[in-house]
Amino acid sequence: MTRKDQASPVEPGTKVTGAGHERGRSRALYTADQRARRDSSIWTLVQGVLAPLQFVVFLVSLGLVVRTLATGEGAFAADVSIVIKTLVLYTIMVTGSIWEKVVFGKWLFAESFFWEDVFSMLVLALHTLYLVMLFGEYGTLQERMLVALAGYGAYVINAGQFLWKLRMARLEGTVADAPGQAVAA
Repeated sequence: MTRKDQASPVEPGTKVTGAGHERGRSRALYTADQRARRDSSIWTLVQGVLAPLQFVVFLVSLGLVVRTLATGEGAFAADVSIVIKTLVLYTIMVTGSIWEKVVFGKWLFAESFFWEDVFSMLVLALHTLYLVMLFGEYGTLQERMLVALAGYGAYVINAGQFLWKLRMARLEGTVADAPGQAVAA
């Protein structure tokens, strides 16, 4: 792909440097129709509100979990915070799948967000395992908190994936809105 090719507006199916998983080898994240559906959907706003809320809940809960692991105190508060974090996670996953259906016509695993959705399944599995351990009274407090930390680590990686896609979408939108601008990751 030449520099001149990169400077043209993004058309559906066009290769955009950095827009996907393999540098310079992926198509644009959104077609023009998908971008219009994304921009007009209430679910985009819902995701925009839930994502930072989930991050705040995560930070508070992380502090409580680390405190419990370090001191053995505050287990109830840590457990409550993890349950709240998990409920927010489930909410963002359900509304996110609705958003994906509206924008891409698929409930999950749309091509543009396939690997993010795959990793989201790991995040959900770890959070759900924590709930099974808590309510089924399996394992020790420490084991339960470590499962929560594993879920939180997976969440941080998954959030990073989505932030990267948000950045790519913004760069892609800039090129679509301002012909003559090159996109680079």
